[in-house]
Amino acid sequence: MTKRILRYLGWLVVAILLGLFHMRIVLGPAPESDHTKFSLSSMVYEWALVQVGTIIGCIIAVIFILLDVVFLNNKLKANSNSVLFKFLIISIIAVIVGVTHYVLEEVVNVI
Repeated sequence: MTKRILRYLGWLVVAILLGLFHMRIVLGPAPESDHTKFSLSSMVYEWALVQVGTIIGCIIAVIFILLDVVFLNNKLKANSNSVLFKFLIISIIAVIVGVTHYVLEEVVNVI
């Protein structure tokens, strides 16, 4: 049981990193400030990157863990490339969540 929790904790970290990567792509480069590193625009950028990126990463993780518990564990028990396949699945989920976030934010203007 502990091994399973640690494995899912690792996948949670991967999902949060993918969420932060998505937000870095959406927000673009950090704004340049003339005075200090602690300008208001820099703080808002960092807050949006970490806060929204973590939320998106947790959404990716929940979808992946549910998919893994229900479907992938039974299918990939005897497969030696299961970690690579699961990374591919979590990447596909991240792309789907990222596209959904973009469509809801830019096209439909809901977020």
